Amino acid sequence: MSTHTAHLRWQRTAGEAFTDQRYSRRHTLQFDGGAVLAASSAPTSVPLPYSDASAVDPEEMFVASLSSCHMLWFLSLAAGQGHVVEQYEDAAEGVLARDAEQRLAMTQVTLRPRVAFASPVPGAAAVAALHHAAHERCFIANSVKTEVRVVPQEAA
Repeated sequence: MSTHTAHLRWQRTAGEAFTDQRYSRRHTLQFDGGAVLAASSAPTSVPLPYSDASAVDPEEMFVASLSSCHMLWFLSLAAGQGHVVEQYEDAAEGVLARDAEQRLAMTQVTLRPRVAFASPVPGAAAVAALHHAAHERCFIANSVKTEVRVVPQEAA
């Protein structure tokens, strides 16, 4: 077992009334390794200027964590099978919609990994099996009730 931390910090800007809902949602997240990330609500949830479109929102972080976990497992499994991965990209996308209980939820995440291998390049079935195994092992995907789809893309 291991623990992982994120330190969130938000502070009201002087002069903001707050109770009228007109306050900045911008905040910072500091992770246990020291990285600091500017975060905010999504502008689609809270209109500008109270959100910060240049900051990462929780929905984006959710999608990114699934994408990153899948990639890390894929790379490990590929290496273990003797395949050399030259490049890995993913154009991941999440959908925020009403769930069965009519609550807003991330109802679907689609991963679109594009993997380039050094020669010899494994066949399509072997690559599909690697993605399947990576998805099965990804503890982020195993931790959520969201449907997580993996749609591998052809390497350029």
